[in-house]
Amino acid sequence: MISLKEKPDTCDRLPASNPSMETLDLMMSRRSLTVKDMVEPGPDTDQVEQLLIIGARVPDHKKQVPWRFLTIQGDARAKIGEKLREVFAKHNPDASSDILNFEENRFMRAPLIIAVISTATPDNEKVPEWEQILTAGAVCQNILIAANAMGFAAQWLSEWYAYDAEILSSFHLSKKERIAGFIYIGSPGKEPAERGRPDINEITQEWT
Repeated sequence: MISLKEKPDTCDRLPASNPSMETLDLMMSRRSLTVKDMVEPGPDTDQVEQLLIIGARVPDHKKQVPWRFLTIQGDARAKIGEKLREVFAKHNPDASSDILNFEENRFMRAPLIIAVISTATPDNEKVPEWEQILTAGAVCQNILIAANAMGFAAQWLSEWYAYDAEILSSFHLSKKERIAGFIYIGSPGKEPAERGRPDINEITQEWT
């Protein structure tokens, strides 16, 4: 397991910048690996805790913490899979057994899934809802980068079950909560190929 600095205590003095070519290299080449290409093992207990701690180190206007975590691993993956199959079959009565088996095994594709749950509220008098939602997205990205830095592969997905009321109820989400993302994490079973990236000159303007 990689060695990490101890988590800072509140009011500790922190460096204003952290020059690191290694970090820049990681971010220049970071690439999600398709979850179907992930294998065991996943992060151990200490690494999961580190991922969550790093995930939570995001800009957060007024310190509202408009997110929470739900980890899914081990036998729990199969248990929620039974629910996925049941709900999918209800919505798709003509689905074949192969499709139902695929739906049931969605959470079996990786050793660890971290659900980042947005708890943003529109009636927050301190921070606009949009800023709260953006913060939850930043949490997802932090976890992706941290997982890669630990030597794991990771992919940020939502898929249909992130928007299904019955599934969300099974995860004990309130009606105001939403899934910002399911972060699938495992060991890489292959190396991903680079995909097309935007031309920065085409999407950048200088305001004068």
